[in-house]
Amino acid sequence: MIDMHTHSIFSDGALIPSELVKRAEHIGLTGIAITDHGDLSNIDFIIPRIITVANELNRYLSINVLPGIEITHVPPPLIEKTVKKARLLGAVIVIVHGETLAEPVAKGTNMAALKTDINILAHPGLLTEEEALIAAKKNILLEISARKGHCLANGHVAKLSKNTGAKLVINTDTHEPGDLINSNQAKCIVRGAGLSEKDYEIMQKNALSFF
Repeated sequence: MIDMHTHSIFSDGALIPSELVKRAEHIGLTGIAITDHGDLSNIDFIIPRIITVANELNRYLSINVLPGIEITHVPPPLIEKTVKKARLLGAVIVIVHGETLAEPVAKGTNMAALKTDINILAHPGLLTEEEALIAAKKNILLEISARKGHCLANGHVAKLSKNTGAKLVINTDTHEPGDLINSNQAKCIVRGAGLSEKDYEIMQKNALSFF
């Protein structure tokens, strides 16, 4: 199991990066990205620290760690600028916090994000077919979420993926220790979205391409 969307104490997560990664390794994960919430106020603080700890942990643990960021609740006109700054700071994985049904995300966030150099559009809610086609064309992964609330549109996202060829990834959006899941739990969530275990394996290959 690879999880490309997790949070530490550098935003609103409960764990320091070392404990987050160790707990993930303990339940059998082979790869993880630390992607704390960021905007123009804090990404210059978060990203260098995640890079430092990821480099150190990769020397001693069996799990592979990638440094990233989740650009969160940034007004759509500022998303491109924020993504570019995150890349300059060295973020390997750049996620944008999509138009989830669980939060008041600004309308137009999905489209603005898909026009930039991101890797994953997280919990994109009721994204449109046009948006899914852009994701497919640009090889941007759409997220199937294990997180309460964000998971409400999983079936819609899965259906659009099948219709457009957009690639998917399954992530936890972990904030607390209990949010981490193993491969068996992930397979159940994927099946709950109307997909198959084969689709789960494809999602894992999509995630593995970043390591």
